[in-house]
Amino acid sequence: MVVVGAGMAGAQAALALRQGGWRGPIALVGEESHPPYDRPPLSKDVLLGKRDSTELDIDWQHLGIELLQGRRATAVTPGVLHTESGELPYGGLVIATGAAPIALPGSDGARVLRTVDDALALRARLVPGARVVLVGAGWIGAETATVARELGCEVTVVEAGPAPLAGALPAELGALMADWYAGAGAELRCGTGVEAVEPGAVLLTDGTRLPADEVVVGIGARPATRWLAGSAVELDASGAVLVDGQLRTTAAGVWAAGDCVSYPSVRSGTRLSVQHWDHALQSGRAVAASVLGTALGQGSGEPYDPVPYFWSEQFGRMVQYAGRHAEADQLLWRGSAQDPSWSVLWLREGRLVGMLSVDRPRDLSQARRLIAAGAVLDPAKAADLAVQLKAAVG
Repeated sequence: MVVVGAGMAGAQAALALRQGGWRGPIALVGEESHPPYDRPPLSKDVLLGKRDSTELDIDWQHLGIELLQGRRATAVTPGVLHTESGELPYGGLVIATGAAPIALPGSDGARVLRTVDDALALRARLVPGARVVLVGAGWIGAETATVARELGCEVTVVEAGPAPLAGALPAELGALMADWYAGAGAELRCGTGVEAVEPGAVLLTDGTRLPADEVVVGIGARPATRWLAGSAVELDASGAVLVDGQLRTTAAGVWAAGDCVSYPSVRSGTRLSVQHWDHALQSGRAVAASVLGTALGQGSGEPYDPVPYFWSEQFGRMVQYAGRHAEADQLLWRGSAQDPSWSVLWLREGRLVGMLSVDRPRDLSQARRLIAAGAVLDPAKAADLAVQLKAAVG
């Protein structure tokens, strides 16, 4: 077995293959020179200087899993993974190459925050008084702004959309988070884009020129799958690998997991592409089960269709989201945006399909289970903070 991509999905796939009974050789191929590590702490503990490494605590040698670091995949043909360091024959292949940050045109002097090397390089520049311009008020932009302010930097966040998290949440909810930036002493400019990144400055589309010692771009990521062009592995329009409910690709003997895949969700009635830690973790384990089911005759198992979940620590708050709000026909508040903590529920035909919570982890934990069960809620009870969410089932 060859697993290409040594992020969370690839690492979990290799680990679960061995633990699940795969007795043959396993090679875990990574583009970076570092052993597999965890990414979420990069925009938090690593930037703050609390940690230098987030390496996963896994004894690869003891497990008999060969780590092949610093090898970039370039192509795949039947039975062979091609890399810059040579060819690797495979009997089965798991693609877990993740996603790559979207670059801002004309921003050669800007940074992104994706790898541990990115985080360490940026950390060295986040010194008191440094003028930092963050492009994009998404999850990574908010987290980086939080840390930069904590370190004493002057922070401006530029967002082309009408409000923070414009691509992830309805604008009226994202707008509620604008005050968080001001409360932390960060300037937020929405509704304007970046014309150019210049030496020592950022030129905005409205003509404003912002002084900048450092520019960090966080405007999303795309599946890192260009190396699959021309192969039997089919991609969708965004470049995501098309997989079935068992995470099998269109190529024989090839599976895929993590940020680079598009999988069918029966619960949502559409295909989903999810680029968050929980999906990488779960799909890595699920793809191993699919491989083992095929190779060891253990059956197909349940289709991969977890409740999407992610979290973000920003401006002293824990923000969590589960499910999907796109299909909802009703919105319910638990609490108020003026409260220290609150939640928003989305229902479709009475069934809970999504939740956003701010500093209400119990709500979120219960919501994940209710969404998975397709639970119908009593709206009055669900909106009542005195009633636990699990007790609001109608």
